[in-house]
Amino acid sequence: MGIFSNILSKLGFGDAKKEPAAEVAPAAEAPATPQAAPAPVAISVIDVVAKLDGLASAHAEKLNWKVSIVDLMKLLDLDSSLAARKDLATELGCPADKMSDSAQMNIWLHKTVLQKLADNGGNIPADMLD
Repeated sequence: MGIFSNILSKLGFGDAKKEPAAEVAPAAEAPATPQAAPAPVAISVIDVVAKLDGLASAHAEKLNWKVSIVDLMKLLDLDSSLAARKDLATELGCPADKMSDSAQMNIWLHKTVLQKLADNGGNIPADMLD
């Protein structure tokens, strides 16, 4: 399991229970009319901001997760060391020129993590994705 998968898990992505499969009637009992295609399943939205703000308010240390990847990782009780952040940056495809400068990598990483959370159904305000 990758670091980003751990972030998703800590925020509750993928926690929704899947609907049990409908029982299939034997061929002899099948209705004569064709079945309609199942409706597409909507992605459930996770209120990332509310979850992280809630964790931040209960945390002993004042963490500014809205601007700091280190604070975001600490808030989720993940390893926030430079080595862990480099692993996450590599996992998410950080450009090589940003990997050599930890400040640039951290900025890229924070924006990319928020964007990927939004891509996975996280409710992230547009101003945090710019």
